[in-house]
Amino acid sequence: MILAVTMNPSVDISYSLAEFKLDDVNRVEQVRKTAGGKGLNVARVIRQMDEDVLATGVLGGTLGDYIIQELSNTEIASDFLKINQESRNCIAILHDGQQTEILESGPTLTEEDGAAFVKKYQELLSAVSIVTISGSLPKGLKTGYYQQLVEIGREQGIPAIVDTSGESLRQVLLHQVKPFAIKPNITELSQLLGQEVKSETGSLHQALSDELFQGIEWIVVSLGSEGAFVKHGADFYRVTIPEIEVVNPVGSGDATVAGLAAAMKQNLPVADVLKTAMTTGMLNTMEAETGSINYANFSQLFEMVKVTKIHA
Repeated sequence: MILAVTMNPSVDISYSLAEFKLDDVNRVEQVRKTAGGKGLNVARVIRQMDEDVLATGVLGGTLGDYIIQELSNTEIASDFLKINQESRNCIAILHDGQQTEILESGPTLTEEDGAAFVKKYQELLSAVSIVTISGSLPKGLKTGYYQQLVEIGREQGIPAIVDTSGESLRQVLLHQVKPFAIKPNITELSQLLGQEVKSETGSLHQALSDELFQGIEWIVVSLGSEGAFVKHGADFYRVTIPEIEVVNPVGSGDATVAGLAAAMKQNLPVADVLKTAMTTGMLNTMEAETGSINYANFSQLFEMVKVTKIHA
């Protein structure tokens, strides 16, 4: 089973408008509400791949109850730490060919909340083979919190795929105990190194050779329509993808993480791991719903992904 961690889940609300009028009334007929947060997108795609997944994290209030119900409706098992605070809403207004987002920050966790989730996490690890840790940390938790989860997993022999950014990711990388895999995009990679990283092979090769990334088994740098650049152990790969019709790119990184986790759980060869991850990412862009794929189209796209080993 795969454990998908979302520390700051949300109810994602999408309003679709032909025109967004400021300082006026906007009436909405098309409304979509889903259990949101990067880790829940990961869990949804893993489940759509017919893999066993357990969603966990921290939530509370009526919005927390709604999230659990939505997961249950899509046959996703969950075991969250419940707190006496309300979980958050995240609103996306789709208008005039644009997307305006209004994101609540969510609850502020106490030190006791953080410790309580660590205890739950340790218990859940006994029944899983791989962990995904996705998204931002809630307020109140120290930036090194994800590193604690990574280290606990390593102690129990459970590999962790970490998909976060900013100081949370930096703290994970600075520690001696490294995550099994990370999935930065090129902007996040540039921020980590404090210098511009370009999508050319030479620039990416040099960036991933930095000491900061030593000891990480898999580094998958997503490059949007250009595919990905990957470091696995001492080897480097360029992954190219076919041109597809993009409906909604939001959540594609989460779908990529889902593909990585599922393929790693199945112990697939390197090329197939990468092709699976790219395929699930592409499938997400072809759907209107965030963090969702039509698995019936998997095989066709999978065969169109090309993996090339880079020889230095």
